[in-house]
Amino acid sequence: MPLLCPSWLSFILYNPIRKTFTDRQKLMDEGGITADSVVLEVGAGNGFFTEAVAERAKKVIAVELQKGMVRKLEKRLGRFGSKVEIVAGDIADVSLGAGIADVCLLYYCFHEIARQHEAAAVISHCLKSPGTLAIYEPMVEVSKKKMGETVALFMNNGLTLQAADRKVFSRFARMRKP
Repeated sequence: MPLLCPSWLSFILYNPIRKTFTDRQKLMDEGGITADSVVLEVGAGNGFFTEAVAERAKKVIAVELQKGMVRKLEKRLGRFGSKVEIVAGDIADVSLGAGIADVCLLYYCFHEIARQHEAAAVISHCLKSPGTLAIYEPMVEVSKKKMGETVALFMNNGLTLQAADRKVFSRFARMRKP
């Protein structure tokens, strides 16, 4: 089972230093998130990105596995009302419906998913056609080979690779559902 950041340690995910060194606006631009986007965010954690996405997008569907993190999300994102839907559960098991999202954001989370094949199928199913998948993974934990395997999982589910890049701390891939 992959190691998850426990909810009691979530302050490391949402802090002024991380806000300073993470350009959330640029990451949303790279992922194609606009004011008209319905965004599926997997592994929302305590809302570090969810909050920024909710300020920009039409709607956010935030999927989070850990109950402690879900409580933090509810507290942090309550001000957005129905613009943010929080789904408690494992992305490999949730039933969200076909074509519900314009964009799916996977920020530093896919390597932590235990059942990646099933998760990739669910995420691909949830994306509209056309739809965009933006994957960011930490270079410290995810090798170039492992990132390639992640991209291949989504290609096996009908997505095509549009861009791949190495950032200062991250590996990035943007994929498209035709």
